Amino acid sequence: MTDTPDRHPALQARSLGSMDLANRLVVAPMTRISATPEGVPTGLMAEYYAEFAAGGFGLVITEGIYPDAAYSQGYLNQPGLVTQEHVAGWRAVTDRVHAQGARIVAQLMHAGALSQGNPHREETLAPSAVQPRGTMMPAYGGSGPWPLPREATGDDIAEVVEGFAAAARNAAEAGFDGIEVHAANGYLLDQFVTEYTNRRTDDYGASTANRIRLTAEVVERIAAEAPEGFTVGVRVSQTKVNDVVYRWSGGAEDVVVIAEALAKAGAHYIHVASEGRSWFETAQLDDGSTVTGLISEISALPVIANGGMHKQDQAARVLTEGHADFLAIGHAALANPDLPRRLASGEELSEFDPAMLRPSVTIESSIRWRQAGRA
Repeated sequence: MTDTPDRHPALQARSLGSMDLANRLVVAPMTRISATPEGVPTGLMAEYYAEFAAGGFGLVITEGIYPDAAYSQGYLNQPGLVTQEHVAGWRAVTDRVHAQGARIVAQLMHAGALSQGNPHREETLAPSAVQPRGTMMPAYGGSGPWPLPREATGDDIAEVVEGFAAAARNAAEAGFDGIEVHAANGYLLDQFVTEYTNRRTDDYGASTANRIRLTAEVVERIAAEAPEGFTVGVRVSQTKVNDVVYRWSGGAEDVVVIAEALAKAGAHYIHVASEGRSWFETAQLDDGSTVTGLISEISALPVIANGGMHKQDQAARVLTEGHADFLAIGHAALANPDLPRRLASGEELSEFDPAMLRPSVTIESSIRWRQAGRA
């Protein structure tokens, strides 16, 4: 596909890590809680992910996948990458996506203190024994205050790193093109980064450089063991599912420390999430620069931006002004799995209906819903 001046810059082909992508449009990770109770991906999940690939997205990032059978699972019916049954289930998904010409990355997520559906453990794990803000999420089967978590020991931290590494090995076996370490949105690795949830005074607390250490160790371990051509990304954010107003207190200084640590650890890209806000609201720093742009400058790595990127003017500005290299699209992709094709043809997008995220709306019914809307 030849690029022309009148084509939207998001439609340009680009490489991300070892992946050659048809465009700069990425399906953002979205929790769907549609695996079996044992965490095995289903045939409907394969159809769901393949629909984005058929719609023209260059890259699909999965929903958060739990990496170990101890403390990591966050929701009932969340998929895992722990057992050979998980690997086989995901192989069916990756085969379908690859058959449509797209690439797919597994997002590995440890819920930590924000676990509300772990059949393996009643207690939760966190950097410090600090109760999370807000309440559990009814959309994902929770209610009431979050429980007080247990502070992670040194052995717990070592097990967390090993869990991510083992899941990454399973991801490669399942046919994924890479993994994304989920260090955003208030889950375990982000809990270590966040000041008020991390009150540790050891090597994993007390400073930004120490608080990002666990994420860097996870990335470094996976990158060191990854097979040739396997892409290793990491997702970070200021905001959280249970705290959309939080910002790194050090501002640009924190951004520099985090970007340098992740680049040194061997990440191939950095994905900056925007929970509950648009990119304009969450990415701006006091000096007028942006989190995404500064991470790009400091790390010299490709950056994925998230937050309202289905808006054509904003998307073009983010790319042409150098704020980011790729655009992750969530809700708009759910309503428009063929969004790249619509962008290329000038066709209007269908409006996202929040009802599509309700637990009563399964992947099967959401697929049929979208198909009916395009009929």
